[in-house]
Amino acid sequence: MIFGSSRDFDLLVNINRELLKDIVEQEILIYKLSITDTSTNLYGEALEKTYMEPVKFNCLITRGDQVMDINELGPDLGRNASFALLKQDLQDVQLVTEVGDIIMWHEDYYEVDLVKENQLFYGRNNDYNVERTAGYGSSISIVLDCHLTRADRVGIARQRL
Repeated sequence: MIFGSSRDFDLLVNINRELLKDIVEQEILIYKLSITDTSTNLYGEALEKTYMEPVKFNCLITRGDQVMDINELGPDLGRNASFALLKQDLQDVQLVTEVGDIIMWHEDYYEVDLVKENQLFYGRNNDYNVERTAGYGSSISIVLDCHLTRADRVGIARQRL
């Protein structure tokens, strides 16, 4: 194979990193749920969740329109958003995103509903290639579909000094 080698993939990752960092400039914080520090009840439910220290990433953000839901308790603001990150950036800090993780963007908190990994370089994923094409292709990005959640529900608050 002529194209799709690890050198080609590294070039693509470096160009995208530069684009996200220097031109797009959208930063988020990802709070990973700490399962070992979160206490659960008899049914495996946690009333208060504990999160690890946040990690900052550059990404592409696609946000939906705000939706106002009015019920007997009053108005509730909602919004869906998608956060697209380079998979290599997540691998560099050894972070695996999962459903239930929290993303902070513009002082709003989004809970991860779905983790998508379906953008492949050269149409192949090197982790699942057969022997004849090993070393070619790779997974490019992780897309996180999220919904807006209340800060008091998450239990994460920024401290003022």
